[in-house]
Amino acid sequence: MNFMMIAQATNNQNVLVTGGAGFIGSNLVKVLYAKGYNITVLDNLSPQIHGSEPEKDSELYKSLPLGITFIKGSVTCKEDCIKAIQNQDIIVHLAAETGTGQSMYEIERYTQVNVIGTSVILDILTNDRQHTVSKFILASSRSIYGEGKYFSKNLGVVFPSHRCTNDLIKGDFEVKMKGSTIDLVALPTDEDSKIHPSSIYGINKQTQEQMVVTICKALGIGCIALRFQNVYGPGQSLRNPYTGILSIFSTLIRLGETINIFEDGEESRDFVYIEDAVHSIVLSIETPFEGVEVFNVGSGIPTKVIDVADTLCRFYQSEVPVHITGQFRIGDIRHNFADLTKINSVLGFEPKYGFEMGIEKFTDWVKAQPIKASNFTTSLHELSERGLLK
Repeated sequence: MNFMMIAQATNNQNVLVTGGAGFIGSNLVKVLYAKGYNITVLDNLSPQIHGSEPEKDSELYKSLPLGITFIKGSVTCKEDCIKAIQNQDIIVHLAAETGTGQSMYEIERYTQVNVIGTSVILDILTNDRQHTVSKFILASSRSIYGEGKYFSKNLGVVFPSHRCTNDLIKGDFEVKMKGSTIDLVALPTDEDSKIHPSSIYGINKQTQEQMVVTICKALGIGCIALRFQNVYGPGQSLRNPYTGILSIFSTLIRLGETINIFEDGEESRDFVYIEDAVHSIVLSIETPFEGVEVFNVGSGIPTKVIDVADTLCRFYQSEVPVHITGQFRIGDIRHNFADLTKINSVLGFEPKYGFEMGIEKFTDWVKAQPIKASNFTTSLHELSERGLLK
């Protein structure tokens, strides 16, 4: 493992957080600021996340400490990035367009921000030899794996290809090896698992990760890519209908509307609480190292989507209908949950929040927020019109 000890970071270092007004970013900034780091945030305050008047309405933006430096700008703008990178010791690159479904039809926008935006930052680091950046932390994604790791009685450990659309149309949602009718058993996905993303977002994140790791290694900049599972918790956007089923389901429940669940509800996701996600970034910043590494970040426990809906209804004390639709989105996976062995042994990361504890904190926070109209139906129409929702 290329992970060598060097001098311990000090808390007066300068840290740039791209996307620092977002869900993960704003929570990270508050923690780092309290620890004495000098923080610069570069964020474009996207209306999809922050609303049409973000400086006035966005609780995420307004939660940022007054003592930080805030730059309203984009990672796709070289001038903004040059200004933001100046005198920085550490870059935490969180800025991204997120959402598997939406990425399948807003391909240019997702690629422009996620890939081209990252290339702008790396171009500056490569060509400005006066920069002071010594460490780069990247928010990668479990989506780069596509389907996760599975076990076959006949073949042992396997990494199956994407599910066949014809099977999904027939209501056969389980993952199989090509030419076999035997269902596979999902295993925790480790960092050495096959990378074969099934969405534009996943492809973006794979490309982004490869670019960052390659250039940081060439420049001698310490680099960690954190492959996040589904991050949730107080503060996440309740207005974005394109990502975050906990937010989407919560809004539907509070409006008294039916929860429509894709497939058969047995598909699972790994949900990691926001404080645990932020802690993994802080550990990445403060653990002395050089070289490049990648780590999974999750709870390590799969939760079925039908169980997510039932748990939310219980905490909201709601009896809204929960409807299993049998519909499916092109690009969705069946199962993927994190193997945390590596990040635990190297960084000492261990999630503190189980799903029930995290959901209780999340729903308590949601109950205190104003109820906003749901645009989830609109997002489904957008998918359906393009043949991406069956």
